[in-house]
Amino acid sequence: MMTTNIFSFVIVLSILILVHELGHFLVARFFGVGVLKFSLGFGPRIAGKTIGITDYRISAIPLGGFVKMVGDEPDSEVPPEDIHLSFNHKPLFQRFLIVAAGPFSNLLLAVVIFFGLFLITGIPILNPVIGKIDADSPAAQAGIQANDKVTAINGQAIDSWEDMAKMITASHGQKLTLALLRADQPLVVEVTPQQKASKNLFGEPVDRYFIGVMSAGDSRIREMGFLESLSESLTQTYKIIEMTILSVIKLIQGTVSAKTLGGPIMIAEMAGQQAKEGATSLIFFIALLSVNLGILNFLPIPVLDGGHLFFFTIEAIIRRPLSIRIREMAQQAGIATLVLLMIFVFYNDIERIFFTG
Repeated sequence: MMTTNIFSFVIVLSILILVHELGHFLVARFFGVGVLKFSLGFGPRIAGKTIGITDYRISAIPLGGFVKMVGDEPDSEVPPEDIHLSFNHKPLFQRFLIVAAGPFSNLLLAVVIFFGLFLITGIPILNPVIGKIDADSPAAQAGIQANDKVTAINGQAIDSWEDMAKMITASHGQKLTLALLRADQPLVVEVTPQQKASKNLFGEPVDRYFIGVMSAGDSRIREMGFLESLSESLTQTYKIIEMTILSVIKLIQGTVSAKTLGGPIMIAEMAGQQAKEGATSLIFFIALLSVNLGILNFLPIPVLDGGHLFFFTIEAIIRRPLSIRIREMAQQAGIATLVLLMIFVFYNDIERIFFTG
């Protein structure tokens, strides 16, 4: 189990880091910036090869990576003959794109993964077939039975359980006319959804409308063509981006407990679990994690890509770079923040393993 977790963790993290740093690297080279080091991992160099001026290396600590460019430090001295290779001597919009390319590449990776999965394996659809029915629920009172298949609501065709759930939620308690198939025989019933207090994904209280049924678990695979796979991959990535941003906002607001944050240990456990479930599950997990990594790197925290983009935005507004002193202080604050965050998530991981089982 431990070996599977560690191996899966290294594979997942290596892919995410490689794609992220490759984004920086390719756009930097496109704009003529010289790259001195392309590293997977931090710390001592354990393997690699130098091609041209670039040292492509694998470093000892596999918890990140970096691209070291010519003149990328605010106070670095660049020989006159290398000015054309210097990052800080490039126009502002080029520097902005080089930095943004890392997290953007992680978002693009998710799109590519989802596209491939949908095109090759299709997408699972949960059919609108009724399973368990709650006693005294609106569905029970309407005479709905297990194994009934919902084909339409208020004359609108229903293709999936998700379609049915959306229609019930949007009813706001108004009476619905359900067209059913029972033992291949058509049947029409009327049901009035009831309001029920519930909680959303973030644990916030919400009122939902329900009829008191559960899915029978009947599903099918819907095959997709090229354009439909592309559209669905963009939609899926957007939904995860939206959920990630909402999660960050809820954490800041205190709606979501910081105890839910996990570090490398949690990622390793989850990667191992997905690997045991099969290659498709692990690939899907990589896409999910890639979106999270991309969005988190866009946060305006010094040291992260988002911090650099924030400084570039200020530079565009005031028409000059911030002073080296201000940037150094911000970098130190950013490093301290990340160190404290790492300590906190490691503590969460350890507490979860040893004190909550």
